[in-house]
Amino acid sequence: MVQPDLHDRQASAADAVSVVRPGDRVFIGTACATPRELVHALEELNRPGVTLVHFLTDRFGADDPPQTNYRQRVFYVGRDMRALQGPMRQVEYLPLSIADVPRLLESGQMRLDVAMVQVAPPDPDGTCSLGISVDVTKSAVMAADTVIAEVNPAMPRTAGDSRIPVDRIAYFVPVDTPVIEYEHPPVGEAAEQIARYAARLIDHGSTLQIGLGRVPNEMLAHLHNRRELAVHSDVITDGLVDLVDAGAVTGPVTTSWAMGTRRLYDLVDDNPGFTFLPIDRICDPAAIASRERMVSITQAFTIDLTGQVSTESLDGELYGGVSTGPAFHRGALASPGGAAIVCLTSRTPAGRSAIAAELDADEAVAIPRADVHWVITEYGTAYLFGRSLSERAVALIEIAHPDERDALLQAAMERGLVSKRQQLHSRTAYPVAEIRDVELRDGRAVELRPTRTSDAAAMQELFHRLSEEDVETRFFQKLNSLTDTAAQYLCSVDYEEEMAFAAVTGPTAHERIVAASCYYLSPATGLAEVAYMVDPDWQGAGLGGILHRGLVDYARGHGARGLTADVLLGNSRMMRIFEGGDYSLSSRASAGVNELTMLF
Repeated sequence: MVQPDLHDRQASAADAVSVVRPGDRVFIGTACATPRELVHALEELNRPGVTLVHFLTDRFGADDPPQTNYRQRVFYVGRDMRALQGPMRQVEYLPLSIADVPRLLESGQMRLDVAMVQVAPPDPDGTCSLGISVDVTKSAVMAADTVIAEVNPAMPRTAGDSRIPVDRIAYFVPVDTPVIEYEHPPVGEAAEQIARYAARLIDHGSTLQIGLGRVPNEMLAHLHNRRELAVHSDVITDGLVDLVDAGAVTGPVTTSWAMGTRRLYDLVDDNPGFTFLPIDRICDPAAIASRERMVSITQAFTIDLTGQVSTESLDGELYGGVSTGPAFHRGALASPGGAAIVCLTSRTPAGRSAIAAELDADEAVAIPRADVHWVITEYGTAYLFGRSLSERAVALIEIAHPDERDALLQAAMERGLVSKRQQLHSRTAYPVAEIRDVELRDGRAVELRPTRTSDAAAMQELFHRLSEEDVETRFFQKLNSLTDTAAQYLCSVDYEEEMAFAAVTGPTAHERIVAASCYYLSPATGLAEVAYMVDPDWQGAGLGGILHRGLVDYARGHGARGLTADVLLGNSRMMRIFEGGDYSLSSRASAGVNELTMLF
């Protein structure tokens, strides 16, 4: 076909926006495809009563802080819109899923008089590509009475459903500027740690949703050793380029918009491996759930002790929005082998605890507690699905900022969420570096990891699988049960003067503890008392020795002079474990017990 002759529809930005009438609603294209020249010309025009409608804009306005002559109706409160909030009430936030916006526009429920967008140059088939911004933009173009487009030769042509008919465009405004580039600012130590924790939950062959926010983007840097990854995401960022270069992403990439640098734009340009679709198709729950091992990452601002998640308000001001988070979260829950992850820093920028006894009135629930599975802060990972209110509260308090944990525990007690006898000793980040996989003599594998306070119920289950002889050997008395307080004592530790390890099997979501070890350091002597439990079905495979060597290494690394242990006379298996260690061992028999001292 012949290239369309568009000369009669070319106009300057000022001439093109002159069609905007007082009282019109004007849609503005999304993110790095924000048509800045048209926006600037419209601001110069200063038409009375005009309202601008958009999802996410990039650095709206030329001033710092940004200023505008118009009211904004937005589906997401980004940084530039947050700066416009104030007594003038120029920003009106619409709390709805971005996936519902196309229906809102196409049905006419939200009238659009004008749409201002940015496109790649027209092609011979009579269409233009929306390039890196399909999202809600395509629906806006098809619904608006008048469409004005910046035509930019630097805009990539993207595969999928990114094209609009040239006939829909009333005015073409030639621009010859680089497509807006966006680089995520360097993340702090907390976000970096959260990204590492989240990456641990992602297996080979997973499909990723990247999402908005620094943490999801930073997580990509920790996936270079994965293989056969695919992407089904609302947005893609520069981190994806590195994963493609590393050979980690080899599956299809389906998305709706892109925010990055020229590296990303060159990768998607005329690349059939990258499919850009309207946001309602990307967020279709059936489409998300159809992806095996779908991983959704939602960056939240606050969560209460029962698991209710808020993503629309930060320190008392509108920020963020519903966006695509709930749609992807629910889709990942329905995906075979999927994981729905909520991440947040333990404290907000204003210094408030992001894990709260209850949400404030302005902190709307975006993800209900029944749908929350994984929650991650820089202090660790909590799994909530299938847990009671009490278990949820304990798990969340344990990943709160250490300085907030006592107050949160007290608040949980006052609200009846946890027992007045609930213990919580941890005061640092969960020592994830101590997690390791080990293979036993009989070929079976277990994961050895530090315990959490929330392991108490699983510790009680281990106790009830022990034989009467094992119970007496471990506790030096006959016990029929392990009380809640005793179970908490065995797994709620501070990771400094107290340490405990669990050997676990099965999926992370429902692990089974098959062995446990613990030590309690005496500051007076510098010696740590140790004890062990091993499931009868797992005895004789070397698991006790592995647990002991792990405690020895940890104690040495944390300044202990040595260990102590009491062993019943006749417990030859335990004695062999202690006698095989790399330390000076002394023993004294007293009242049927060997009192051992192991000096480093």
